[in-house]
Amino acid sequence: MRWNEIGEVDCSVARALSVVGDRWTLLVLRDAFLGVRRFEDFRANTGASRPLLTERLTTLVEHGVLRRVRYQERPERYEYRLTEKGVGLYPVIVSLLAWGDRWMAGDDGPPVRLRHEPCGHTMTPELACPDCGGTIDPRDVRPAPRSAPVADPRETPRAGHANSRTVAGK
Repeated sequence: MRWNEIGEVDCSVARALSVVGDRWTLLVLRDAFLGVRRFEDFRANTGASRPLLTERLTTLVEHGVLRRVRYQERPERYEYRLTEKGVGLYPVIVSLLAWGDRWMAGDDGPPVRLRHEPCGHTMTPELACPDCGGTIDPRDVRPAPRSAPVADPRETPRAGHANSRTVAGK
């Protein structure tokens, strides 16, 4: 399979990679989440060449991740803003940041810390189950084909975990 065909694969990861699967695009998204909006600022922050940056921004706009908004008429100038679809990539960027902080930080530690504004604490976000709130670990998650029925978690306890019905019905 060729890289330009990856978006046609019946796989959500492959389809996502067809839009955001290169380092320049991820750096553009990093900057967009840091508040960068203008072409020259993206260029200065990423070090991407004009043609390469133009291509990446065009792709992100075509896929609805960014939208182009005119901020000046003469000369005509545009900025790039995250759409709802783009904001949906925040967990991806934060997960890469956390991985980089853990495994790739230099001797001085992570260059950026995230502060949760409502409480004021710096933190490293974690993936959590939306139902039970438990931290997600790859050993606790199993893929299921789209045709598989969704199990009621109250009926199928995980190995090693007590089920509320089992505990109540001792």
